[in-house]
Parts: sequence; structure tokens; C-alpha cells
Amino acid sequence: MEASASIEIAKHTLLSCGLILAIGTLASLLAQKIRIPDVAVFLITGIAIGPQALGFVHIGAESALNQIILLFGASYILFDGGATLRFAVLKQVWITIVVIATIGVVITAGITGLAAHFILGIPPIVALLLGATLASTDPATLVPIFRQVRIRDRVAQTVMSESAFNDAMGAILTFSILAVATGSGSFSLTASLLGLLEQSVIGIVAGIVLGYLAALLIAHEKMAFLAEYAPVVTLVAVIAAYFAADGLHASGLMAVFVFGIMLGNKETFGFKMEAGEAQKLDEFVLTTAFILRLFIFILLGAQVDFTLMEKYWLGGTAVVTVLMLVARPATVFLCAWPDRRARWSFAEMLFMCWTRETGVIPAALAGLLLGMKAPGAQMIASVTFIAILMTILIQASTTEWLGRRLGLLEKN
Repeated sequence: MEASASIEIAKHTLLSCGLILAIGTLASLLAQKIRIPDVAVFLITGIAIGPQALGFVHIGAESALNQIILLFGASYILFDGGATLRFAVLKQVWITIVVIATIGVVITAGITGLAAHFILGIPPIVALLLGATLASTDPATLVPIFRQVRIRDRVAQTVMSESAFNDAMGAILTFSILAVATGSGSFSLTASLLGLLEQSVIGIVAGIVLGYLAALLIAHEKMAFLAEYAPVVTLVAVIAAYFAADGLHASGLMAVFVFGIMLGNKETFGFKMEAGEAQKLDEFVLTTAFILRLFIFILLGAQVDFTLMEKYWLGGTAVVTVLMLVARPATVFLCAWPDRRARWSFAEMLFMCWTRETGVIPAALAGLLLGMKAPGAQMIASVTFIAILMTILIQASTTEWLGRRLGLLEKN
């Protein structure tokens, strides 16, 4: 009987995955026709085929399959984003990236928390916990957007790098505030900064080491004996980078991002792949990233809990509006404007104000708070889902339009 039940579960899962692939491919085609980033269409598609609408797909947020897709998908998409970055550009804007991914997260959390306190009437510490959960941006959303919308290099690379680095800061801030809220600890700025520094350094070192090793094995003139297996090496190295950092209690996502940067800039170290092998690897990465992106956002849409959102939808919408229109602009102008090395234009900063999508990382933090029965966890999860819907559907879908209006689109 147990074997029969397992086979039925496997069949149901396989059917669900087949439906997601088929429907997601059509959704991507639609996104291409109407010229908006596909993540927004995937999210709507997920809501439509999820258990609260048509009921085609039933893959729970707590299921092992969902967790594997989110974990590996976010890692792989982040690797893909890192591979598009160039050292020459990062050298110009690294100060802005560091400040906005650290101090910027605190500013965003503070302003959003203050708004939540007054709008929702919740205790200040719970409001700050909500602000911290929403403060980090989402690389799984932003990387695909900039793959499809060709924005000026330094702007796109700054926003993608920020999203890769601020997840560690967001998590540290969230759990530091949670310790205060539950009475199990006290907030220490020094301890938080040291924790962030430790996570960052370990994550960066893990990414550098594995990135160099992968480049050596697939692109070195004499040692590239795995060149024809470059796609497999890449898959293994993404997983290895994540778990190497995670096993050392550092940010796995930061490690895979740095790994991507190293592999994408392998020519800088004197490594160069043959044209045919390089094209094969590029096509593999693009296809794999597309499939994972499709699964992540359709499943995220299918798991939106409208019953949970119902109680807080009005206040939550107001809080997210403050996040989008007040907290984010204040963060960008306070963190980027003083960077005289980068010399940001008003148009560039305005664009960065509008690109701060909430997605997989804040959703994961909200899920952890629910599982831990943290103070206000139901409310935090509700507002987080509202933020995901509002930022992806409104901001992601208008990215190309705003880039064009501000004169930031690159010519193909």
C-alpha cells in the first residue's frame, strides 16, 4: 500500500511539473508579446492555476520539492546574474553597493517599520520585525528582469549586486529584532556588524575559490580537461558554493553570486573557452535559468494565501506603498548620492528607487517567522505577500517603460 501511495504521489508531482512547464512556456510567450518581464506574468499564472483559483497545481510551500526549487533556483539565477557582471563596472560603483546593501537595509526597515506602527497600530518591535523582513530586495526577481530589459550597465549591475548582498543583512537584522521581540536576547549593533562581516567574507572567499577552480577546469589552456562537461561542472559548482558557505554559517547566495562573477570574468585571469564550448555553456545556463525562474514564480503565485491576506489587505497595501514610494527613495538617495566616485545622475537614482522587487527571500523569511510562531507572524506573512504582489506586478512590469522614459535603455 505504501509503495502504491508513493507512486501516486510521484505521478501527481510529475503531472504538476509538466503542467507548470507547459503553461509557463505559454505565459512566457505572452510576456514577450506584451513586452513585460516574464516574472510578473508567471506570478499571475501561478495564482490562476493554484489551489485558490483553477486548482491545477497543488504543491505546498512546506513540501520538499518546493523547497528544493526555491533553494536551487534562487542560487542558480543568482549565479547567472553574477556571470553578467564585469569587474570594470563594479570598480566604479562598489561603494554604493556596500552602503546600500548594509546601511540601506537598516534605513528601509526603519521607515517601513515606522509606517507599519502607525498604519497597522502594532507594537514598535513587531513593526520593526515586519520592516526588516521586507527590507531586502530579491535577486531571483531582479536578475531575470535585467536579463530581459537592457538597462545601462552600471545601474543594472548595482541593483543586481545590491540584491545579492543585502539578503544576508536582511536576515541578520530580522533575527536580531526577533531575539529582542521574544525576550531571548538583546540587539547589539557591534555583534550584528561582525556577523555580517563574517558571513560576507566567508561567502565571498567560497565563491572566489570555487569560481577560480571551475574556470581552471573548463577554460584553462592546458588543465581544462572538463571543458566539454562545462554545464555539469557549473551545476556542481553552484551547489558546492552554496553549501560550502552555508556549512560555515555564511550566506550561500552571496557565495554563488561571487562564483558567477568569477566565472563570468574568467578572461581576466587568462582563461578562455573555445567558441563552441562557450556558446554551449551560455545556451545551457539561459535555458536552465529560464526553467527555474518559471517554476519559482508560478509556485510562488500558487502559494499566495488570500485568506491570510484578507485581514490586513488595506493596511498592508498602505505599508507597502510607503515602502515603495518613501522608504526605497530615501534609501537610494541617502546611500547613492554621497558616492562621488560613481557620480550618479538623478535619472539613474530615480530608476534605482523603482527597482526593489520583493520576492523569494522575504517570502522565505516570513515563512520562517510563521514556523517559529514569532510575534505578529501571521500579519508579517500577510503583508509580505501583499508586497510581493504589488512590487512584482507594478514595478517589474513598468521597468522597461521607466528605463525608456529616463533614457537608460541600452541599444541592442
